[in-house]
Amino acid sequence: MTELHRLSARKAVDLLRKRKLSPLELIDAAAARIAQVEPHVNALPTLCLERARARARAIMRRRSSSPAWLAGLPIAVKDLVDVEGVRTTYGSPIFKDHVPARSDIMVETLERNGAVVIAKANTPEFGAGGNTFNEVFGKTRNPWNTALTCGGSSGGSAVALATGEVWLATGSDLGGSLRMPASFCSIVGFRPSPGRVAYGPRPTPFDTFSVEGPMARDVRDVALMLDAMAGADPGDPIGLEAPARPFQAATARPKVPKRIAYSPDLGITPVAREVKRITAAAARLFEELGATVTEAAPDLHDATEIAQTLRAFKYATERKPLLDRHRDKLKPEVIWNIEKGLALSVEEVSRAELARGQLFQRTAAFFRDYDLLLAPATIVPPFDVERRYVDEVEGHRFENYVDWFMITYAITLTACPAISVPCGFTSDGRPIGLQIVAPARAEAALLGAAAAFEDAAGLAGKVPIDPVTRPGSARAAQ
Repeated sequence: MTELHRLSARKAVDLLRKRKLSPLELIDAAAARIAQVEPHVNALPTLCLERARARARAIMRRRSSSPAWLAGLPIAVKDLVDVEGVRTTYGSPIFKDHVPARSDIMVETLERNGAVVIAKANTPEFGAGGNTFNEVFGKTRNPWNTALTCGGSSGGSAVALATGEVWLATGSDLGGSLRMPASFCSIVGFRPSPGRVAYGPRPTPFDTFSVEGPMARDVRDVALMLDAMAGADPGDPIGLEAPARPFQAATARPKVPKRIAYSPDLGITPVAREVKRITAAAARLFEELGATVTEAAPDLHDATEIAQTLRAFKYATERKPLLDRHRDKLKPEVIWNIEKGLALSVEEVSRAELARGQLFQRTAAFFRDYDLLLAPATIVPPFDVERRYVDEVEGHRFENYVDWFMITYAITLTACPAISVPCGFTSDGRPIGLQIVAPARAEAALLGAAAAFEDAAGLAGKVPIDPVTRPGSARAAQ
């Protein structure tokens, strides 16, 4: 019990329920671990320990025989999401002193279900980009090698989990922001179906691109957190009711379906050779578990054009007032995305919307033949933290900061749930994640299959780790 940060979230909750641990003890353990590793990784720049202790004492006073899902477990919340009374910057100097008066719906749900927020996790400005850095807090570093990026935009959450600063953390995902940092940090990131986790208030409440979701060190902890996050709310018009059967039930007796597709590139993007090799080996593991694995993918040929157009439209819709008032404080990538959206014609937006509808129908038809789709969660291993984004892979040059994560963005367009699960390491020790995708709203089946794969792969439990630097490897990761 001297290294509480090494407990799984499930074990910690079990001890909380049995009153063998108190939430205050776990807060103290987390604070000690944060003090130890934070100077090396910069994952949790804002702490709210006194607020957390007050809430922990309140939970301890009102404990019943059947406490809420998390029973007082400390968590981190991504800094894109409001927490009442806690500095929330969205990674932007425009909001560097912002303190919201109300928490996001998702945070209210988690706290109602026994979570205790102890910190805000670092993110790129407004979550834009696959490398976690901003002008308010600086760079977040990968604990497997602090010379490398942790990915983004939920990078702070992923690093906090990998180093044992917290047991669970929230993330959000527009183009892959739950899945990419999970892959880069060898933890688990889960993008649920739109509406599965209610959140807001937000300026575009009917949006199905952005979702909130759980991050954890293993699949079963992710299922626990999803149970604590899921459910409808009057403030979210697309929110789904929590299922009658908990998501954790699917991971208690995990099983792999029979018909599985694997694609090394989804037919739309270059992928580094070593990533292909490692994820192909992971796909073969499903065959050992009794599945038939076929190389196939839905027709996603126009995913890049659809994603770029609708992303730009979303940025123009939500961020134009910031461009008008604070252009000098926005990073170049955000300015480019807003201006790209403002330059769109009605015809271009309508064409992209219709094309997304057709892509969705093709994907639904694909899942009538297959139960799961496997693909890399990222097209490269973690790269030098000083690089803003990936501009070239296997001789192919990308046009902008978004193109390189189309392997996750294309799945966003389908509205299907997806998870990144650790599946191996490169020859120089950089983590690689496998992206597993299920039909729309099939979160339970996806979690069960992911848990079965995780058990077979044997990679769970390799975190928390102490941050390390491998000299020269950042140059090799160019």
